[in-house]
Amino acid sequence: MSFRAYPHYQESGVPWLGQTPSSWQVKGFRHLFRESTEKITDEVVGPMLSVSGYRGVEVKEYDDENRRRLDGELIGYRIVRPGQLVVNTMWLNYAGLGISLHEGHVSPAYRAYDMMDGRQLDRRFAHHLLRSAIYVQGYTQLLTGVRPNSLQMSRDDLMGFPVLLPPLPEQTAIATFLDRETGKIDALVEEQKRLIELLKEKRQAVISHAVTKGLNSDAPMKASGIEWLGEVPEHWEVVPLRRVLSKIEQGWSPLSEERSPDEGEWAVMKTSAVKGGNFDPAMIKAISGEVQPEPRYAVRDGDLLMIRGNGSRELVGGAAYVAIAPDRCMLPDLLYRLAYMPERADGKYLSYTLGSRGLRHQIELAARGIDILKIAQPSIAELQVAVPPRHEQVAIVRALDARVHQLDALTNEAQRAIDLLQERRAALISAAVTGKIDVRGLVEAREAAE
Repeated sequence: MSFRAYPHYQESGVPWLGQTPSSWQVKGFRHLFRESTEKITDEVVGPMLSVSGYRGVEVKEYDDENRRRLDGELIGYRIVRPGQLVVNTMWLNYAGLGISLHEGHVSPAYRAYDMMDGRQLDRRFAHHLLRSAIYVQGYTQLLTGVRPNSLQMSRDDLMGFPVLLPPLPEQTAIATFLDRETGKIDALVEEQKRLIELLKEKRQAVISHAVTKGLNSDAPMKASGIEWLGEVPEHWEVVPLRRVLSKIEQGWSPLSEERSPDEGEWAVMKTSAVKGGNFDPAMIKAISGEVQPEPRYAVRDGDLLMIRGNGSRELVGGAAYVAIAPDRCMLPDLLYRLAYMPERADGKYLSYTLGSRGLRHQIELAARGIDILKIAQPSIAELQVAVPPRHEQVAIVRALDARVHQLDALTNEAQRAIDLLQERRAALISAAVTGKIDVRGLVEAREAAE
């Protein structure tokens, strides 16, 4: 779809906005929004809300109900009413704001704003404008702080922030156009996400079958004695994981810096290096020059790593095989090294086994904690695994590598499609809300057709 430009433009007076249509105005945030002081004093109002960089204000979902705050802990939390602008000033570089459709409450670190005059500003237009990529760039220039995840905008800077004001009918037309077009894009994104979930399920099913039933469908079977495992090939062993391990070693997390190491520098592995059964050697950060590295914690070729602790139950206990380790890189505190007996087990076979459905179920049951779930070494040692002869493990790994590679390629293709759709979505919003494209005729034509 091609878009026309407006017939006339003028300098907006804001360097990062550039030129805007000549009929548009720019007003300071303080002339359009007033901060709400409404807080919870006794009775809790609605559910806990949060701000998503992609979706805006939404009801907060808990992956662990133990994290949900008790009513008494919510005293002083800010109340949010439908139609208010909710702002997380420490997340503005990630579009941490939006107009709420919900009634509820947010952390005291957030702010809520009433729109002062609906005759000047359409709520839907304000939502798209203030969350647009070009506005995020504008916020980022004014954020201050030390850590990337805690940069904040001051009240004065926010109150003086420029807000574009097209004539109200144009705001409504732009909002209507964007609601329609982003809805189409979001539907396509959801299709790709569903495909990724199906591929993920298929991947785990393929792995689970191979590491519990083997490659030979005609092999004689026997009862494993374990309900979730069912029957296994007759010549396989079912043993606790400790029977094929010589040691479980916990790493060490020294003082580090959020940067890639220079050549010759020591680094420490990030926990995110282990994800989805794969190992990413690029997930490392430099150790502080003030710290003496511990070579005994160095990650080595052939290591089998497991996540010791994570905030997500789905990620804790995730395992990956290290084919080629990065040089001078240490094992962190939240990763285990499972030292296996090479005469009894293939490291990559164990990695696949630990990602199978049955083992994931055991691991998630064994994980303990509130903010961070952790799995203890004794729990790992007692995990029940099916162990074929070593030559058969190697054959299973070879077959799984080929099949998993195909499924991962399809997953990556779907993720690239999502990335392109989201880039187009962001570009379309920024162009429409800043007047780089004129969408009024498109809305009128659609309304006439309907």
